[in-house]
Amino acid sequence: MSKHSGRQPVAAGQPMSHRQIMESLTGLLLGLFVAILSSTIVSNALPTIIADLHASQTAYTWVITATLLAMTVSTPIWGKLADLMSKKLLIQIGLVIYVVGSAVAGLSQSAGMLIAARAVQGIGAGALTALTQTILATMVPPRERGRYSGYMGGVFALGTIGGPLVGGAIVDTSWLGWRWCFYVGVPFAVVALIVLQKTLHLPVTRREVKVDWLGAGLVTAAVSLLLVWVSFAGDKYAWASWQTAVMVGGAVLLGVLFLLAERRASEPIIPLHLFRSRTIALAVTASLLIGVAMYSATTFLSQFFQLARDNSPTMAGIMTLPMILGLALVSMLSGRVITRTGRWKAILVLGGVLTVVGVALMGTVRAHTDYWLLALDMFLIGSGLGMTMQNLVLSVQNQVRAEEMGAASAAVAFMRTLGGAVGVSALGSLMSTKVTRYTEDGLARLGIHGAAGDGGVPKLSTLPVPVRGVVEESIGHGIADVFLYAAPFAALATLAILFIKEVPLRSSTGPVAAGGAASAQDTVGATR
Repeated sequence: MSKHSGRQPVAAGQPMSHRQIMESLTGLLLGLFVAILSSTIVSNALPTIIADLHASQTAYTWVITATLLAMTVSTPIWGKLADLMSKKLLIQIGLVIYVVGSAVAGLSQSAGMLIAARAVQGIGAGALTALTQTILATMVPPRERGRYSGYMGGVFALGTIGGPLVGGAIVDTSWLGWRWCFYVGVPFAVVALIVLQKTLHLPVTRREVKVDWLGAGLVTAAVSLLLVWVSFAGDKYAWASWQTAVMVGGAVLLGVLFLLAERRASEPIIPLHLFRSRTIALAVTASLLIGVAMYSATTFLSQFFQLARDNSPTMAGIMTLPMILGLALVSMLSGRVITRTGRWKAILVLGGVLTVVGVALMGTVRAHTDYWLLALDMFLIGSGLGMTMQNLVLSVQNQVRAEEMGAASAAVAFMRTLGGAVGVSALGSLMSTKVTRYTEDGLARLGIHGAAGDGGVPKLSTLPVPVRGVVEESIGHGIADVFLYAAPFAALATLAILFIKEVPLRSSTGPVAAGGAASAQDTVGATR
């Protein structure tokens, strides 16, 4: 290994030195930082952005959902491409797409234009989501991966802590404005591209590229139709209506056609045979369910602090630090423990339990709840997510062959973002309905009738003091209800984790053997 300087590709199957791994990981982490920074800056600025564009709560939800939708449908495609061609080239392309989407978002003149640009961002983010874990798995065996996942936790902390603060400062600075929330990441992205070009050197397996475009089209159509339904149900039409029947039925039909297409495809987007493994099937199910809790927390907490507690965007970022610190610190600590002991299921189970408790407790808060209680609840949520997100991916990667690492890793990310996209969209619609009802009830107590608003995101500073108090209480109560609805999903994720069979982590990046670390019954075989 001493003969390699880190500038030449390492032969397939040959272990990399710590120095080589860290040099390659530098570029990956910088690219990941760009994606995290851009996302966290925008999330904290969205209430100001949506109010400035005179958009509704539905538009607020779709600015987030558009990115999640694009991430969801593109993640398995990026993952499959990673099994067929250069991972380095793919992650660079994804980074460029993300930058282009960010630049267009900064020029947005309407909510529709912003939503479209966010979808482009989502395609690039899908590449970073699918490929970062896949490339790390290519370089580092499962037993040692926790050590390097800790560095990812540190970068996540830096991006998620710095993003809201920088975004809040940009929004609060009149001579900058919210558009710079999208522009500020561009210089970092350029540096990331240069570093990736110089440091990331992986062996490229030459295979004929066959992308399952039929499967990609069907899964895109199915997920899109499902998200359109949950976004407008309860607002444009009733949950129990003919529109619901048509859209849900259509999504189910497209899903069935997708499964049939995957069975016949030579290079399926999501290889169905992977789900013969109990560990993979349960881990993917848990990721789907945990995605609802994860994205709900990161999406609606910003609204809670800005609209229910009248904090500035900068202060809202500071207020969410307990969750971010819990996620980052516990992710790093649990990764170290897994590397040292080789055991991972107990950490997964504990993470699921902490997530359930934290989300359920957040469901009891109100606009004027003491901050120390909010901080405790957020820290529990962050700690639980820090123990589950990366380790669910690890449990799957430990079960698959190297040539299917990209598809398997992407399947976990796909289900997590799918759960998040559907969850945020549905819960955002329910929240809008709840806030409207609570506002009507509160105004009625003041003797005001028929003035609950049109569902737009309010500017609190323009409201009379009594009305403002009612709106703040209503938004706080409505967002708390969102967490109550998310809690059962976190509980079901924990139940799925309980039934996962713990398989000892492999100590090499080589092929999975029936007689190796994973048991023959719980390891995906070498043949389909």
